[in-house]
Amino acid sequence: MSDSNGVSEGDGWTVALDAEALGDGYGFRKVRQVLGVTEFGVNLITIPPGFDTGGHLHERQQELYFVHRGGIEMEFGDGAKQEIREGGAARVDASTVRKIRNLSDTEDAQYLVIGGEGGYVGRDGLLPEGEESIRRPGNPG
Repeated sequence: MSDSNGVSEGDGWTVALDAEALGDGYGFRKVRQVLGVTEFGVNLITIPPGFDTGGHLHERQQELYFVHRGGIEMEFGDGAKQEIREGGAARVDASTVRKIRNLSDTEDAQYLVIGGEGGYVGRDGLLPEGEESIRRPGNPG
């Protein structure tokens, strides 16, 4: 079932066809709300050229940052700075102060942030009835 806003839903799934379906403009795009995610927090954040977010930390949730577009610099509470380019990622513990700056003076930066607590559930993948193996590129089955 497709919606005119670029979001499609079915039995047990929701798909946003592109980043614009998650919202527009600068700041937070509430991915969790648009897609109906209930097990962890997730936002897509767009910041303008040269923008600095200021610092923040969390009480409980560890966060994973994935740079979707552009490049960012992350500065951590210990003073370390890391440049993360498009396709790069960072894990930050809850109590670690982090600050983000768009590296570009001309282009927006966009990054996905996923946060959660409680730990990894382990490998719990199952094959549906009738499937014999998980197919991988170059391995027909």
